[in-house]
Amino acid sequence: MLSIATPVKNISRVTPAAAKKLERLGIFTARDFLFHFPFRYENYSQTVPASEIHAGQTATVAGTITGAKTVRAWKRKMHITEITVSDESGSVRAVWFNQPYLSEQLQIGKEIRLSGKARSSAGSSANGKNALFNNAGYNKRESATKAYFSNPAWEFSRRDPTHTGRLVPVYPETEGLSSRWIRWQIKFLFDALFKIKGYPASVRMPYVRTIIPDPLPENILAELNLPDLATALLYIHFPKNEIQPVIARKRFAFEEMLLVQIKTLQTKNQWEKEKSASIPFDQKLIKSFADKLPFKLTDAQRKAAFEILKDLEKEKPMNRLLNGDVGSGKTIVAAIAALQTAAAGYQTAIMAPTEVLARQHFLTFSDFLKNYGFSVALLTNSYREIKNFRFPISDLQKKSKLLPKKNKPVARDKLLSETRNGKINLLIGTHALIQEDIKFKNLALAIVDEQHRFGVVQRAHLQQEIEKINDGLPEKIPHFLTMTATPIPRTLSLAYFGNLDLSILDEMPKNRKKIITRAIDPVQKEKVYDFVKKQIRNGRQTFIILPFVEESKMLTEVKAAVAEHRRLSEEIFSGFKLGLLHGRLKSAEKEKVMREFKNKKTDILIATPVVEVGIDIPNATVMIIEDADRFGLSQLHQLRGRVGRGDSQSYCFLFAGQPTENGKKRLRTLVENQDGFKIAEKDLEIRGPGEFLGTRQSGLSDIAMENLTNAKLIRISKDYARKILASDPSLKKHLLIREALRKFEKKAHLE
Repeated sequence: MLSIATPVKNISRVTPAAAKKLERLGIFTARDFLFHFPFRYENYSQTVPASEIHAGQTATVAGTITGAKTVRAWKRKMHITEITVSDESGSVRAVWFNQPYLSEQLQIGKEIRLSGKARSSAGSSANGKNALFNNAGYNKRESATKAYFSNPAWEFSRRDPTHTGRLVPVYPETEGLSSRWIRWQIKFLFDALFKIKGYPASVRMPYVRTIIPDPLPENILAELNLPDLATALLYIHFPKNEIQPVIARKRFAFEEMLLVQIKTLQTKNQWEKEKSASIPFDQKLIKSFADKLPFKLTDAQRKAAFEILKDLEKEKPMNRLLNGDVGSGKTIVAAIAALQTAAAGYQTAIMAPTEVLARQHFLTFSDFLKNYGFSVALLTNSYREIKNFRFPISDLQKKSKLLPKKNKPVARDKLLSETRNGKINLLIGTHALIQEDIKFKNLALAIVDEQHRFGVVQRAHLQQEIEKINDGLPEKIPHFLTMTATPIPRTLSLAYFGNLDLSILDEMPKNRKKIITRAIDPVQKEKVYDFVKKQIRNGRQTFIILPFVEESKMLTEVKAAVAEHRRLSEEIFSGFKLGLLHGRLKSAEKEKVMREFKNKKTDILIATPVVEVGIDIPNATVMIIEDADRFGLSQLHQLRGRVGRGDSQSYCFLFAGQPTENGKKRLRTLVENQDGFKIAEKDLEIRGPGEFLGTRQSGLSDIAMENLTNAKLIRISKDYARKILASDPSLKKHLLIREALRKFEKKAHLE
């Protein structure tokens, strides 16, 4: 028997091949089908006389098929089906390509309804008359003439129009599955699951709610004037007007935001019940450290450092986000926290998303802490290294030599032993740090860099994993500091980082000059290349960034990078030294390329964004970004931030061919703005929060993503989350919400 839990492969109308294709869309059950929402609608509700149809018009025409033929166009290797539909006013033609089966369905004498956008046809008059429909939606007339909804809303029949004569939903598709096919399936599921012939609405609606229970309590729905789940599903798939899908989307956005806020508050409440090591604030030590730095801390850095150090003093674990622009100095703030932690006799772990960034942090933190008698270690899947400033580890490392894992497997065991014994004060690495065999003696501070794309659920999971490796302090959890170099707009931080305290670095170091940024037309490339040569002759260096290619096309990207490196070396910059960095290089090769660039052995570094280029090269003064319109605005800002780190004037040149309107907006925004927070706001406006955060890691639907910047929705959902948890902390009285939350968490982990 069909139910919402029925796998799609067991639905009678879905073939095994179609079931496989549905998996690409995340559709595995009948319920998944019902929650596969349209992303837009075509308004085919207006029926127009055939004689008045003109090119460019979106409309519906109803009439009788008075002509029909299907021919094979041999030169174009396709079937063309053409019909003529006539009503009392005249006729209009419609054509379909490569759908020969239509000849059996669309026969002369049949009554039909067509919906679509008309285009010009040969012989069209000057006013656009005699237009034709191209690949139009259609329904047989006997279906289309039925009133597809009456009062109450659930009164509808198998013969209701699905593809014409209404607001027709357009769904996310995949190869081989069209929106028409998806609409057909969803209509079948609605009929099969929810229709009870002969029963009044007072009986039918409660029955529907038992089939697909609503997690939102009736009192909340009534207070917010939102439809129940069953009605919202009807509104979003079969709207009678343009208001209904808006109402439905508000309801689904509120539901998911409520789950986010409940999870956020649960995580925060649980966090506040935990205990952490209290790390005294040694003002004399920190002042001495700051005074010895080769630069002066900004007011924003001092404020953020103070907030963190005061948090570390508490037995309640810190859970803070350090949000700063590119080059605003997050690393030195984190180093101050690590120094204070080590001075109190505790350990710190720093996790970076890539080996390149982990290696960079290792070198930077080693330099900051070298005069304080502490040891800093690096552990990734490829490297183990120790900068030892306190005790000898003669059999592990001499002179801080880099040890590849495959050559010295014993080195990893020794490093882990020293970490477990507490001799390593600061361990830096990638996700390799949370492997089962890694244990700390007294880990008191965990710092996670560039994890702004993690959702609430993923961050909670990461914190739990870090807690497991704290062998010596099992009754206490580490203080937790998250860092991101992507400025987060305020409304987004309220929704997505509500369980974190926030420190913002919105001030740049005083010696930084604004980076001159220009969008370059292709005809001006030669002038830019001449400028680069002049900069190199003056002792400066240049980045050239090639556009991103999907991971599945990595080999194509590598070939393109190699070819461009060869072209620039031979045709443009012959006589100069060029380095190449791309995703297929081994870790040791990447390290060599970066080291040579840092040591000024190469003049130009050509790189793809697949490789993290977050290296500090104060001598680099020029950034060239090829096909810049293909990058996101925040990514462009991040790349631009690779230059301008020294005292010299720096430049960023954005090469773009024929950018789209959004591409032009991104380039113009970057040219006109240096403030990362303003750029992030504009990026959010252009791309939406889904792309800004990364939907694959969020666990949120597109509808919820669209509303992440809706401050009113966030406030209301948080208020209701507080009320629910205040009276029912374990959700024992809200079992449907608890089950919805469990599914949400599962989805977030999988994605």
